[in-house]
Parts: sequence; C-alpha cells; structure tokens
Amino acid sequence: MLFPLPMHPVSIAAEKVFSLFGLPVMNSLLTTWIVMGLLIVVAFLATRKMQRVPSGLQNVFETIIEAFLGLVESVTNDHKKALEFFAYAFTIFMFVACSNWMGLVPGVGAIGFGVNTTEFVPLFRAGSSDLSFTLALAISTIVYVQYMGFKHLHLGYLKKYFNFSGPIQFFVGILEIVSELAKIVSFSFRLFGNIFAGEVLLLVMTFLAPYIVPIPFYALEVFVGVVQGLVFTMLTLVFLNGATVGHDEH
Repeated sequence: MLFPLPMHPVSIAAEKVFSLFGLPVMNSLLTTWIVMGLLIVVAFLATRKMQRVPSGLQNVFETIIEAFLGLVESVTNDHKKALEFFAYAFTIFMFVACSNWMGLVPGVGAIGFGVNTTEFVPLFRAGSSDLSFTLALAISTIVYVQYMGFKHLHLGYLKKYFNFSGPIQFFVGILEIVSELAKIVSFSFRLFGNIFAGEVLLLVMTFLAPYIVPIPFYALEVFVGVVQGLVFTMLTLVFLNGATVGHDEH
C-alpha cells in the first residue's frame, strides 16, 4: 500500500524499491533519474528556439551561464581554461544542487511502501543523501581531474606522483597519491554528511512541530543545497586548475 507517514526510522543506506532486468533500483537512484530527466527537459526548452536577442527561459539561462563562466574564470585566471572546464563544472553544480533540492519536495522521503513504521521504505529519496551517489560523483571528478592533467601536461604529469630526483621529492610524490585518494573520501562524505543531516533534521522538526516551525529549516536547507553544490564545484575547479599547471608554474 502507498501511504504517507509523519515519522519513520531513517536508514543511512538507500532502500530497494523494485528491480529492473534483475538489477535492484534504489529509491535514491529513482529520484536521481527524475532529476536527470528534469534537467534534460529544461535544457531542451531553453535551447530549442535560440534567438540572437534572448528572451524567456533562454535569457534566464544565458544570464546564469554568463555569471557562472565568470566564476570559473576567477578560479583559473585563464579564459581558455575556463571555457574548457565550464561544461563539467556547470553540470556538476546543477546536478548536485537539484539533487539536494529534490529532498525538500513534499512527499520525498515521506511517501512509500510498508505495513508499519519498522518496515517503511520511502519511494523517493534525495540522491545526495545516498553515499553511493556522492562517492560516484567524487570518483568521476577525480578521474576527470587526472584526465585533464594528462591532457595538458602529457607524461610530464606523472612527475607529480613519481619523482626520483631525491628522497624528499619521492616522498612528496607518495603524499600526492595519498592526497588524491583522500579527496575522494573528503568529497563524498562532505556532501553526504550535510545532506543526510539536513534530511534527518527536517524529518524530526516536521514530526515535532509539523506546521510553522519547519519553514525556516526548509529555507535553510534550500540555501545549504546551493552552497554544497557550489562548494563541490569550486573544489573541483581548484583541483582541475592545479592539475593543469606545471610544477615550474606554481
């Protein structure tokens, strides 16, 4: 039976809602697909009738893109690099921010299947509140950073990790490898921790005082959703810029 519940136990791990071709589909994955679909539809609507003098949705997105490109350029201090990094950075920002906001939509996390509160499984759950989601984003980002490093510096990029010119340089290279792995952990747990904590906070506040009191907390989570998307994006840009600059340019 499909029904809303005012309060139920919060699971750290995402829950399975159905199977597709024998593969489990988790509630966080289902919500992520919805976010992806919405972003694709909005992008299509904004670009289907491009005009030299923009108006409507095209004008809104051109304003956002122009402002975001300026933000990227402020990190890279290089217009060519800013154009190169923009697509990935803007995609990550929109995807993370919208995934964060999806957890604030009424019914997400509160409507699901079950017989009682101990067996309740939410039908939808914010993707950002699933560690698998944030870990996948972190791994994708670090892999992209390595790719851009090799693209710009070629095999010279390996000197960052394997430097045999001296014992200190060799040890620093090992630390760089550890640092790259630590970035994955830091990236994934920072985003997951903030969004999951916000999800729990809203659930508790809605249960204790379901009318006026939760409103400021919802407003705070809207702000946090943007900030977390921006933090993830800015760190990505810093790592990208650092990976594409030779050691003699530091």
